[in-house]
Amino acid sequence: MCFPRGGEGPGSAGDPAWAAAAIGGDGPVAVVTGRAGAPYRPGLLALREGPLLESAVRALPERPGVLIVNATGRDHPRRAGMALHLGAVLGTPSVGVTHRPLVGAGEWPGDRRGDISPILIDGETVAVWLRVQQGARPLVVHPGWRTDLDTAISVVLAETNRFRTPEPLRRAREAARTARALSRRAPR
Repeated sequence: MCFPRGGEGPGSAGDPAWAAAAIGGDGPVAVVTGRAGAPYRPGLLALREGPLLESAVRALPERPGVLIVNATGRDHPRRAGMALHLGAVLGTPSVGVTHRPLVGAGEWPGDRRGDISPILIDGETVAVWLRVQQGARPLVVHPGWRTDLDTAISVVLAETNRFRTPEPLRRAREAARTARALSRRAPR
């Protein structure tokens, strides 16, 4: 999901937005445009972006077997980030992938592909650091709706080869940004 460039402030309800969903490395991609459902507030991203992301997934010609969402799962102040919410709303298992923890903390893993290290909140493992490429910064992998840590790790490793970002997430991000760029060039 992306918003117009150059805006000021954290974001308001009604901001124009582009959301996309992709299946696998070469499957269909769906892009939808709409408006942010709420202003940006830390910990409440699902209210701002969730409805439009749901529309993007529903616009796909087939339902993915698992959602990979650029959002947290249980590493959240209420242990319920947008990856969990979106999976629950769509009734589809989900995995969150982020570049840093939201609330939890943990040391980076070893440097080999597949190395993991726990991210904890009050002693509970809520996510893991996962090394997907040797020498590259690890990702944070969050179990979401109807997934556990082992499944989340397996899904992310299966979808990361050439790039650090899981392929469906990378393709969806690229499609949303392309739609945003094309909308700026369209006559008004």
